[in-house]
Amino acid sequence: MTIQNKLTISVKEMAGYMGLSLPKAYELTHIQGFPVINVGRKKIILVEGFLNWLKDNSGNTFPALTKEKQGSRRKRIK
Repeated sequence: MTIQNKLTISVKEMAGYMGLSLPKAYELTHIQGFPVINVGRKKIILVEGFLNWLKDNSGNTFPALTKEKQGSRRKRIK
C-alpha cells in the first residue's frame, strides 16, 4: 500500500498501512501531537505529518495502547 501520493488518509487506511486493528488505529488518533483533523465525527490523517510522526516516535511505547481496558464492554440492554 502506498500513501506517498495522497494528502490525507482515513483511519482505516492508516490501520492497513501500519498493520493495526481499526480500534488500535483510532486509539492512536487520540495521542497528543498525532496529525489528525476531526471533521464532525470523521477523522482525517495528514500523510506528511503522519510519516513525520512515525519517524519522530520510532521506538516509543504508548502505555495507553498497550494495557487492557477494564470494564470497556458495553452492557447489552434487553
